[in-house]
Amino acid sequence: QVQLVESGGGFVQPGGSLRLSCATSGFTFSNFAMSWVRRAPGKELEWVSDIDAGGKTYYGNSANGRFITSRDDAKSTLYLQMNRLRPEDTAVYYCAKGEWPKGGSRIPGGPGTQVTVSS
Repeated sequence: QVQLVESGGGFVQPGGSLRLSCATSGFTFSNFAMSWVRRAPGKELEWVSDIDAGGKTYYGNSANGRFITSRDDAKSTLYLQMNRLRPEDTAVYYCAKGEWPKGGSRIPGGPGTQVTVSS
């Protein structure tokens, strides 16, 4: 059974940083692309980032230049390092499992972790 569990969210001031983690189990993590998506209050689900099985990363406009996605295949864990956070980054962040080594997914796979950016 595929399981994804996000963690690392919290309250941070503008300009601060957070590192999110997504612990996975139930599948061969190294074989699949993974993604981060988020949902801000009152808004649609927004794609944040993909990382393919080979480690190549892709970012949406809101994340590009500030966020870094990485993966540790030995730990079956996905990460999102978020820097220079802004109030508009406030959202529930979800990880998602792709169906292939490339391409990611836009379907949240876990319960999510809340990130709140506010002064």
